[in-house]
Amino acid sequence: MNSLSSAPVGPLLDRLFAEADAATSPAIRSFTSEERAALTTSKTQYLDLYTRLKDLWLPVSRETGELLYMLVRATGARTVVEFGTSFGISALYIAAALRDNGGGRLISSEFEKSKIDRAQQNLEEAGLADLVEIRAGDAMQTLRYDLPESIDLLLLDGAKALYADIFELVAPRLRTGALILADDAEMCPEYLNCIRASKENYLSLPIAEDIELSMKLS
Repeated sequence: MNSLSSAPVGPLLDRLFAEADAATSPAIRSFTSEERAALTTSKTQYLDLYTRLKDLWLPVSRETGELLYMLVRATGARTVVEFGTSFGISALYIAAALRDNGGGRLISSEFEKSKIDRAQQNLEEAGLADLVEIRAGDAMQTLRYDLPESIDLLLLDGAKALYADIFELVAPRLRTGALILADDAEMCPEYLNCIRASKENYLSLPIAEDIELSMKLS
């Protein structure tokens, strides 16, 4: 069974990617490249940055989405945590895989209300909303408590400056063999240094152009 190739998920993803390609964010033109780079790497101003860029889609690529689907299916994952819901494209891929695995739970976090509302709408249209809990607020708080005892996969795709911090929050719940996928990983040197230095506990390697895929060894 492959939910990605049939309605309602397949046609919905096609439409959302088309919308993402056509979307613009007027606010992004107000930033100089230097200012945006500084805000992207700031651990104190990320909420301001992403609030001002709330119209920016920032989706995973179709290839990354399909990779997420494959990883969830191949590992038989049942519990997944996602940092950065945005408009819910990555959540659709993960939830579709959970559904095709027979069920499960995705906990996602997003602080921008308009994005949460749209992501929830997309999940309901796909018939996958029952598998997904979107926690509203700063992920440094929303992912600090009430996580499953054992987590099979962690997706890092939110504020880049927080990748290492979110990883540290979730790491104690990752089971042996759990996977961590970090999108736009080259923008997160602190996280890369952290995960690559833990050679006794994690095996990590870059794949494609901007993804770091890691596995918990023990």
